[in-house]
This record gives sequence, C-alpha cells and structure tokens, in this order.
Amino acid sequence: MGFTEIFVATHDAALKRAGTLDGGGAPPAADAVRIPGISDFEVEQLGDLAGTAVHAGGADYELTMVDVASDSLLAVPPAMVRALADLLTYETEGEGDVLEDVAAQWAAQDDMPFDAGQAQTYVRQVAELAGGIGDSERSGLYVWSA
Repeated sequence: MGFTEIFVATHDAALKRAGTLDGGGAPPAADAVRIPGISDFEVEQLGDLAGTAVHAGGADYELTMVDVASDSLLAVPPAMVRALADLLTYETEGEGDVLEDVAAQWAAQDDMPFDAGQAQTYVRQVAELAGGIGDSERSGLYVWSA
C-alpha cells in the first residue's frame, strides 16, 4: 500500500497537487501530513472518531469526490474539518485528553500500520491543518490517496 496525504489548498491548487502526486515521486508538501499505509477509508474512520469525541457524532463524515479528472483526490466535508479542529481545544471534565483518546482509538482500528503514539502525532498534525482553515477562506482540507 502507498500513502495518503492530507493537505490544505484551494480547489485549483488541490487539483494541481493531485496531478503531481498521481505522477509519482512527489515529496510531501510543506503544509501536508503524509501517512504511509492507510487509505481514504481510515481518514473517514478518524473523522467519525473525532466527531464522536467532540459530541458531533452523526454528521456526514464521508469524503467526497472533488473532480472527475482525479479519482484519487477527495474533499473533507466541513463537519469533519470542524470536528478535527475541535480536537485541539475541546475540554472535558475529567475525561482526559480528547485528542489522545481519539488517536488511541484510531490506532486500535483493524490493520492500522502504526501505534497510538504515532497516531497521536498524525492526529495532532491533521487537527492543526483543520484548525488553520478559516470559515471565510476559499481553502479546504483535501485527501489524496493512492
């Protein structure tokens, strides 16, 4: 299995990045999280876990196709972006660190290629990407998966 890259971009920049990644051999972008050994399915699992953790479960966390020109590029829905960003600031009473809990649950999913410690790093990086997107910006969070 290859890798999945999660990044912030405008629609046009996301299509350009996908084209580069589809061509192979592209280094990770500076504003991206590259996770080896997972697919878009595992990113959707992360979205579901994040939504449940911040009490926003039940929203649509399914990644959507961006353009017919690229079947490897998917957009992260706004509800998932908010849930991921909320992991950085969500406060609970005595329940521990929400981000850490989500990372541990994500790492425990079937066939995950990393442990809870590495998952925590990935989840924090993705949450920081999501948290950097303003509501008024034309940028979005995208997932490219080989």
